Amino acid sequence: MKALVTGAAGFVGRHLCRHLEEEGEEVFPLDRPHTPDTTGVDITDADAIRDAIANFRPDSVYHLAGASDVGGSWSDPAHTFRVNAEGTLNVLLGCIDAGVNRVLVVSSADVYGRVTEEELPLTELAPLRPVSPYAASKVAADFLALQSYLGNGLAAIRARAFNHIGPGQTNRFVAPAIAERIARNEIEGDDTITVGNLSPRRDFTDVRDVVRAYRCLIQRGAPGEAYNICRGEDVAVRELAVRLAEMAIKPMRLETDPTLQRPVDIPVLRGDHTKLTDATGWEPEIPLDQTLADLLDEWRERARKDDQ
Repeated sequence: MKALVTGAAGFVGRHLCRHLEEEGEEVFPLDRPHTPDTTGVDITDADAIRDAIANFRPDSVYHLAGASDVGGSWSDPAHTFRVNAEGTLNVLLGCIDAGVNRVLVVSSADVYGRVTEEELPLTELAPLRPVSPYAASKVAADFLALQSYLGNGLAAIRARAFNHIGPGQTNRFVAPAIAERIARNEIEGDDTITVGNLSPRRDFTDVRDVVRAYRCLIQRGAPGEAYNICRGEDVAVRELAVRLAEMAIKPMRLETDPTLQRPVDIPVLRGDHTKLTDATGWEPEIPLDQTLADLLDEWRERARKDDQ
C-alpha cells in the first residue's frame, strides 16, 4: 500500500509516517517547501499539490497539513483560513483527479465550539459552533471533505481529533510549554513555572494512539462520515500542570502569566469515541501519566543539548 501524508514533518505527521512504515506501507511525505526529509509542496498551490498526488499515485492520502495554532489564528485569520480551507480543497481536488481510493481529512474538535456541561460528552451529531478563526477554518475543511464525497464520490473520511499530546510537540501548546519550563528550571535552578489559564478542561489523547486511529479510519471508516478521536475523559489544564510539576526532580510552583491567556478559551471539551470504536475497534491505550513522562523526558533532553 502506498500512503501520501501531507504535513509529514509536523508533530503528528512524523508519528504517522513512522507508524505507517512500521505497518509495512510505502510512505510519500509532503510538507512545506525546504522542509528536510520531505517533498516540499505548498498546499495552497493547487497545481503543485495536484501534480504531487498524480505522480505518486497513492492508494490513500492522509491530509494533516495546515495552520494548527488556535491562539495565533486570531492575529492572522485570513492566513489560517487560506491554509486550512483552501489547502484542503486543493488536496481533495488532487485526490479526485488522481482517483485516490481513500482520503482522511483531519479536522478538529474545536469545530464544536463552546458547549455546556449538559451537552457532554460530544458525539459527532453535536452542532458545529466555532469560536476561533482556526475553528471556523476547520469547519470549512470538514465540510469540503463531506462535499467531495457527496458531490464527487471521493471516499473522504473526516477525523475530528480532540487535544493530542506527546513527544515531539512544539512548545506553542500547553503541555510541552510546561514541560519545557520544568526541564529548564531543573538545569537553571529556578522553581517558577509560568502558565496561562488553568481552568479549561480538555480531552487529551496520546499522539501515538491518535495516529493508530487515523490508519484504522483509512482501513475501516465509512466514506463521508465524521469520527471523534479522543480518550473520553476531560482533564483540567491545572491538573495537567500539577502532574508535570510533580514529575520534576525538585519542588516547583505554578505562577499565572496574563500574557499567556487566549482571547477566548472554551471552558470544557470531552468527546465520545463510540462511533470510532464501533467502526474500527480502536481504543486509547497509552495512559496520560506515561504520555506526560515521555514528553518531559524529551524536553529534558532538548534542554541538556541547548545547555551544552
